[in-house]
Amino acid sequence: MVMVLVAGGAGVVYWQSTMRDSLPDGFARTNGRIEAEQIDIATKIAGRLADITVAEGDMVAAGAVVARLDDLQIRARLAAAEAEHRRAEQAKAEAEAQVALRQSEVRFARAELTRGETLAARGHYPQEGVDERRMRLATAQAAERAALAGVDQAVAAIDAAAAQVADARVTLDDTQLTAPRAGRIQYRLAVPGEVLAAGGRIATLLDLTDVQMTVFLPAREAGRLAVGGEARLILDPVPDYVIPATVSFVAGEAQFTPKTVETREERDTLMFRVKLRIPADLLAAHADRVKTGVRGTAVIRIDPAAEWPADLAVKLP
Repeated sequence: MVMVLVAGGAGVVYWQSTMRDSLPDGFARTNGRIEAEQIDIATKIAGRLADITVAEGDMVAAGAVVARLDDLQIRARLAAAEAEHRRAEQAKAEAEAQVALRQSEVRFARAELTRGETLAARGHYPQEGVDERRMRLATAQAAERAALAGVDQAVAAIDAAAAQVADARVTLDDTQLTAPRAGRIQYRLAVPGEVLAAGGRIATLLDLTDVQMTVFLPAREAGRLAVGGEARLILDPVPDYVIPATVSFVAGEAQFTPKTVETREERDTLMFRVKLRIPADLLAAHADRVKTGVRGTAVIRIDPAAEWPADLAVKLP
């Protein structure tokens, strides 16, 4: 890793020493490599991989299905949960019928008590009969309360069954793995029939709307950069085109040399990592041509007031 960094730093110094004279003041030139954001498409649940619907190099849209897990057990669980939900609904209907019956008994017992009290007041019915009717009303009211509690219990059972159905459906949805963003399939990492744990990787996706070139600049130039500053990229395979970019990141710490140095000469050799982002709309318009790993030259405007040279005017296919 250290050797790679040192080699990269030597390459940067070579480009700067040999090509700086061709640029006006206020610009820096260096070289780098195109990189894109990589996203792993992975399983959320454990299962056997039933199918992969994409190949390496395929372009996929956001939300497109790229693989499927075996779902037989989950479908069986969903069917059981739906049956339990229907049973809970039936239990609620029966509980409501019981409430209607108990309410009818309460009305009848209350009417009987009223008649008994009226007859007793006239001396035509014994007080013992009135007490008996009052007890029947109290019993009917208790039965009504129990029936109402049964309805509440049935409603709770319906809610629990509905939650089980929802959970099974979510798990069933998780058996279909989709692309989180539009992009290109870079690698296939599993094969159909393979049993994967939760988090098992299926494929790697390149997000072609987030493409950057990583370069390195010395401290005296990196220190003058502002995030959002303008840059131009000239790629080795297509040197006739000039691609616009912006400074999206400047490292807070130096590379290749110690973080703390004392002399001016040592400070001049400090190299800072810088990322240059290509506009997303431009990438979308040329998604079929975007490739990672391509090397090229970057020219960065350090002085915002500097005018771009004519040979660095944006030129696109």
